[in-house]
Amino acid sequence: MIAILGTGKMGEALLSGLLRAGFKPGDVLATARREERAQALRETYGVRTVSNTEAAKVADTLILAVKPQDMAALLSEIAPYVPADRLVISAAAGITTGFVEQRLGVDVPVVRVMSNTPIRFDEAMSVISAGAYAGEEHLQRTESLLKPVGKVLRIPESQQDAATALSGSGPAYFFYLVEAMVDAGILLGMPRAAALDMVTQSIVGAAIMLRDSGEHPVILREAVTSPGGTTIAAIAELERHSVRAAFLAAIEAARDRGRQLASG
Repeated sequence: MIAILGTGKMGEALLSGLLRAGFKPGDVLATARREERAQALRETYGVRTVSNTEAAKVADTLILAVKPQDMAALLSEIAPYVPADRLVISAAAGITTGFVEQRLGVDVPVVRVMSNTPIRFDEAMSVISAGAYAGEEHLQRTESLLKPVGKVLRIPESQQDAATALSGSGPAYFFYLVEAMVDAGILLGMPRAAALDMVTQSIVGAAIMLRDSGEHPVILREAVTSPGGTTIAAIAELERHSVRAAFLAAIEAARDRGRQLASG
């Protein structure tokens, strides 16, 4: 039995991914803070909604998907009901495995996970790290839950905050870029729908090309960048506006904010 505690946007994305991966609604429990939210989950997915404490008592795998600032209160609530044979998967940005272990008070295996919203379309990027009491078996169990809905990468926990900023928040940067490119198309006289179609397909094609060609992005970019051509003129303008430096600073800020959320 798997329980998702805190079935908000990311929790719901995980829930829908599990069901698409072959889990039956009867195999999954969900918790929600508001009754109307719980009712919506029951009606949409056919899962049973329970309290946090009941989920902790009966599920052998607990996925903690609450907001970082709500994690301490959740752990205090469920700690009396979590024995050492549970697998606890923490999906909250910035929350360390040590934070979870300390508050549960038992030598429970904890795996830290950061996924992202493309899990809704089975294209998630999920990164996982083992806590002090989690072994190979627990990492494999976590991977088995996440592999059907995307790619899974094991990383040291010291890299989790960076991964949260890079891939956890990554889709938002992508959508921001698409929005800007569509606006540029409109500025140049394109209808919005046509501009969106062109930008979307261009980026999808480029992403698949990057993934499947095995080429470094610099090589792929240079292949489009003819001497004295249109692309180099655009690249020069991006460099003049320090777009690369802005991305570096933005992702660093996201990492720092994740740490702040976890500490306060």
